[in-house]
Amino acid sequence: MQSVTPLLVALAAYLIGSLSFAVVVSHWMGLNDPRTYGSGNPGATNVLRSGNKLAAVLTLVLDALKGYLPVLIVARFGSAYGWEEGTMALVGLAALLGHLWPVFFRFQGGKGVATAAGVLLALNPWLGLATMATWLIIAAFLRYSSLASIVSAVFAPFYQLLLWGAGPTAFAVIVMGLLLVWRHVGNIQKLLKGTESKLGAGPHPMAPDAGRAAAAARPDHKQSHRHVRDHARDHARDHNRKHRRENPP
Repeated sequence: MQSVTPLLVALAAYLIGSLSFAVVVSHWMGLNDPRTYGSGNPGATNVLRSGNKLAAVLTLVLDALKGYLPVLIVARFGSAYGWEEGTMALVGLAALLGHLWPVFFRFQGGKGVATAAGVLLALNPWLGLATMATWLIIAAFLRYSSLASIVSAVFAPFYQLLLWGAGPTAFAVIVMGLLLVWRHVGNIQKLLKGTESKLGAGPHPMAPDAGRAAAAARPDHKQSHRHVRDHARDHARDHNRKHRRENPP
């Protein structure tokens, strides 16, 4: 039973992580679903593109808490049940997986930056603070949230291994870092092309699909003029035929 219990705790953490607060907060505050505009990512950065800073802050805090609280609960109360560092690491990973692939939202989740930060703060507060400081430095100087997240995801495992050594926490941090980088592959491609949006750049005017739909619905003036010209030519030809029939030579 003791071997099954950590799995049940991890399942609970996954379900907590599956609460997509970007969608929940946006719905509660009467905003559009963040999956329908901007990058389409249900996260705090995309919610900020709606122009509502309070919604973005609430999303950020709640996403971080759903990673922080499950690990903290295991850390505070798990010793009585034999839950040690390995269970904490498993629970933290489960919470992040819930955010990335939420069962309540058709497995369409966010990129996991805030949730991963919450997990790190609970697993190792100093590691969490060092990783958050890395994010802030990159974001402040380069103004790219995605780049700051990628660099932080790469540096966090090195911080853990160099300062605190290997173990279950290090394993969890490595896996989380790999997942975060993988979730940012699209952002990496945009960074290389120079098309990535910077912090404070404002909302995208239209999602790509919406843009294509609008383009399809937009009238083609050249085609309209061609249609009018062809119609006039056909009308003149019919008129001449009728005139020749009525007035034979």
